Amino acid sequence: MASPRFPESIRESRRRRNALVATPFALIAAVTVVDIIAPPDVHLGPFLVAAPALAASFTGPRMTAFVGLVAVLAQSLVAVSRTSLNDLNHTYQIIALVLISVFVTFFAHLRVRNERAVTQLRSVAEAAQRVVLRPLPARSGPLRISSVYLAAEAEAQIGGDLYAAARTMGGTRLIIGDVRGKGLAAIGEAASVLGAFHALSRQRWLLPDLVAHLETSIAPDPDDTDTAYAGTDGDEEDDPDLAESFVTAAVLDIPDDAAEIHLVSCGHPPPLLLRAGEVIPLDVRTPAPPLGLARLVITEHTAETFGFEAGDTLLLYTDGVIESRDRSGRFYPLRERAASRFGTGPEALLEFLCADLLHHAGGRLGDDAALVAIERLPRSG
Repeated sequence: MASPRFPESIRESRRRRNALVATPFALIAAVTVVDIIAPPDVHLGPFLVAAPALAASFTGPRMTAFVGLVAVLAQSLVAVSRTSLNDLNHTYQIIALVLISVFVTFFAHLRVRNERAVTQLRSVAEAAQRVVLRPLPARSGPLRISSVYLAAEAEAQIGGDLYAAARTMGGTRLIIGDVRGKGLAAIGEAASVLGAFHALSRQRWLLPDLVAHLETSIAPDPDDTDTAYAGTDGDEEDDPDLAESFVTAAVLDIPDDAAEIHLVSCGHPPPLLLRAGEVIPLDVRTPAPPLGLARLVITEHTAETFGFEAGDTLLLYTDGVIESRDRSGRFYPLRERAASRFGTGPEALLEFLCADLLHHAGGRLGDDAALVAIERLPRSG
């Protein structure tokens, strides 16, 4: 993907900030001039309170206080020009302007402090996400791979979308999943799944056995009294997030020497196979429940096989992609949009889908979204 042009972005941001800062001063100047030349029975001084209030919405407490001071001086100039500083009407206007300036300066201080806290929280969460979610290799045997993670910005929370790839003796194993919930708890659950996947993929398990061991590794221990009886100390109810924690996942095994895919789906949206301009959803006949819920039902994990030939592209995604809505409430048409970019390669495909998805959602996603594109290359020689 093209690198952003940071210097130009910084200059543009500074120009916008300077324009915003100039707005309250322009308002003060306009109100002052009009109030001086207005008829004696017309008083525009009360409009000056809008200047510090406006500044408090986008600047810090120091600039807000300075704008308030300039507004008070402007009101004093109007008083001297029209009558005198001792005029009762202008005196009360100046007092009210001083009090309001102090009030909005305090709220500007609170806003800046809260913004710093949110920024720090977001940076910590994103750092944790980068540690947990390792970048996928660009090549794995005959496969060319590209991946992208789009974090939703609501309340500085990030979700538990996950993906990983592991090289085995005979091919490549991949997982993509989505943890129920958001925030650091979801990241912890994602870390458990990814850690278990990396550890188990290096062993010679068949794919159904690997998924069964994944289920065992993340399922809560029924003998763990801290989990089993969490929230039963009298004042708190059982935590529904603990009781209903689960992970939808698709686990794949792609052999190097066979033009096929082995897939176990645990309640996850079906992968899309792009072949000759056609988009084929890989719907399994016997899906398993999401990881963490298999203990509630009798489950037998079954791997189903699909063709995956040279030139094909496999698209994995989380539900944050297909559940993204536009302003009219329509879901993102992933199949149609992916079909329009067939044959462009994994990286170009994801670059297009990311830009198109953000445009569809109005620039802001309601949930995190992950995409992985895998192309099988022709055999060399």
